[in-house]
Amino acid sequence: MRALAFAKKWLAGSMLSSDIRDIGRARTARTLCAALTLLALAACKEEAEKPAPQTLTDAAIGRYCGMMLTEHEGPKGQILLKGIDEPVWFSSARDTLAFTLLPEEPKDIAAIYVSDMGAAASWADPGPDNWTDAKAASFVIGSTAEGGMGGSEAVPFADPAKAAAFAAEHGGEVVTFDVIPADYVLGGQTGTEQPGEEAPGHGH
Repeated sequence: MRALAFAKKWLAGSMLSSDIRDIGRARTARTLCAALTLLALAACKEEAEKPAPQTLTDAAIGRYCGMMLTEHEGPKGQILLKGIDEPVWFSSARDTLAFTLLPEEPKDIAAIYVSDMGAAASWADPGPDNWTDAKAASFVIGSTAEGGMGGSEAVPFADPAKAAAFAAEHGGEVVTFDVIPADYVLGGQTGTEQPGEEAPGHGH
């Protein structure tokens, strides 16, 4: 009889422990779901607040070169600052990246856009509305490509596969926004180089 009573108590205790564990798991799952929901909502809010890129026109003047962007070949860039409608324009993607690294430049950046060269008609014609989020782009650095004002370029692509194809044809390596070496971006005199004599053909 004592054995039977002990077995009943043990079984009841085990069932209670199991119920407690189930309740704990359910609470943990609900907490995780709530946290993920909040993160998703925050990401959606941030995306909704991000200003859209503006169309490139002859009125766009490069921040560092003081010249019309449409006078130069290769990828371009624009940065929108919080509370300011007019973008800061750049004659090359590398100049765009340099702006984010230079301590004297504003840091209240709302959005960074660069030309998607994977969808460009040609190297000479990156397109007036062919923009991609720089933070999500793949960049080819160290290639034979020269930027709008000459010098090394960070050639941007929305599609990593097209970036890899460009690197295979023109040399260089594919990197993302957050790991582009600062010394590569700032290694030359930003926006002051003379235009190169040749630019690579672009068939991607």
